[in-house]
Amino acid sequence: MKNVLFAFFAACILMTACSNDNKDLSRDEAMNLIKQETAYPKVVDYDLFCGDPEFAKKVLDAGLEKRGLLTVQRTQKLSDVGKPIIQLSGKAEPYLLPTPEKDKSINVQKVKLAEEELKEVTGIKMTEDGKGAVAEYTTTYKSVTPFSALVNTDFQKENIHQANFALYDDGWRLEKKQGM
Repeated sequence: MKNVLFAFFAACILMTACSNDNKDLSRDEAMNLIKQETAYPKVVDYDLFCGDPEFAKKVLDAGLEKRGLLTVQRTQKLSDVGKPIIQLSGKAEPYLLPTPEKDKSINVQKVKLAEEELKEVTGIKMTEDGKGAVAEYTTTYKSVTPFSALVNTDFQKENIHQANFALYDDGWRLEKKQGM
């Protein structure tokens, strides 16, 4: 009888130890879900206002003309009003992005500043009930272009983000932010 009782307790302990009641969100699982549900790597873009004299000054101050990416027309005839005063060169071609026709009609050109890519999940905080989690993750910039000089963003630093997860009967899901 002792052997049967001992075997029964050993089986119970073994089953308890091997059962997977641990529904905690792992860093790897969070990383995979973030990759699936978000658009990383993301292209960071910027609008060049090619017909705006104020913007032309900003472009000159950023040194883009000296780098050969564009030319700025410093004088304009009355007949040229409304035409672009910033002309992009062939050197700028690799950084040009598709621009909607409505933007092109007002002399706006989209350019690439960099690509933001997912680096790692740095931590996970589970809710008390175990049915939710907040993951903190970092992103970095790569393929930074000369046009990045137009903005006050430090493309060398890592950005910290948070993602909210909810536990469903089929597993963890990334919660969409309102307005997405």
